[in-house]
Amino acid sequence: MKILLATQKPFSSVAVNQLKELAQAKHELVIFEKYKEQSDLEEAVKDADALIVRSDKVTAEVVNAATNLKIVVRAGAGYDNVDLQSCSERNIVVMNTPGQNSNAVAELSLGLMIYLARNTFLPGTGSELKGKKLGIHAYGNVGKLVAGLAKGFGMEVSAFDPFVDDSVLIDDGVVPVKSVNELYSDNDVISINIPAIPSTIKSINKDILENLKKSVILINTARKEVIDEIDLLNAMRKNPGIKYGTDVMPDSHEKMKEFGMRYFATPKKMGAETEEANINAAVAALNQIIDFFETGNEKFRVNK
Repeated sequence: MKILLATQKPFSSVAVNQLKELAQAKHELVIFEKYKEQSDLEEAVKDADALIVRSDKVTAEVVNAATNLKIVVRAGAGYDNVDLQSCSERNIVVMNTPGQNSNAVAELSLGLMIYLARNTFLPGTGSELKGKKLGIHAYGNVGKLVAGLAKGFGMEVSAFDPFVDDSVLIDDGVVPVKSVNELYSDNDVISINIPAIPSTIKSINKDILENLKKSVILINTARKEVIDEIDLLNAMRKNPGIKYGTDVMPDSHEKMKEFGMRYFATPKKMGAETEEANINAAVAALNQIIDFFETGNEKFRVNK
């Protein structure tokens, strides 16, 4: 089988070498990196049986061009860059690799907390994380790791996730919260970990943001779409104690700059940019493809 690894943002050389070793016995692995145009991907995928991507856009045009394609694996947790409907119409399986990048993202979350708490390391008196109340919005792989790291800093941790039983949180020493509004209004720091799906897009809006504490740090390592940026701008203008750190540069980045050291966005999405995460996600993606072809395993399938 021909497996195309298509990444505008390349994996580390160590990860690529491991993939080559895994694939060499039974499959042809083609490395397609740093391409410039979407049309280049459409051309490259034409005869591929399987496709591994990172943040690359698997559009309807890509799917239609890939006449042999049977499986797409997004090396990471989020998969909103893949046109699930087009894949389903062609009976193409789409998978993600949940948990493989989670530690890298969680560590970045804590790094952003420290950076903003210390006024982006500019002169002036900052604050410590110890003793602060941290609210985690979605207690999945990343949220759970953020909680563990935060407890190591001496933070008080609570979480809201309607899909996780309270007993799981309690066992982890995390206080369950009954509503999103309670989570945001009662904490000094908020870690946003929700996916971008129809029910969450712009769900962090005026109703939530106007009830934040007078001094609060918002950390978004999820997706920019989950925040209503106009409402966030207005809230930050009204409440000079709000700080916002994000690994997903907002569309309103230029306007956000008015807040100086109260705002920081990474130049590119950096959550999974560690060698360890590169290796974990890439190897998991290839192993899932090999297993799919050998046994039909669809454990991590995300489309119908």
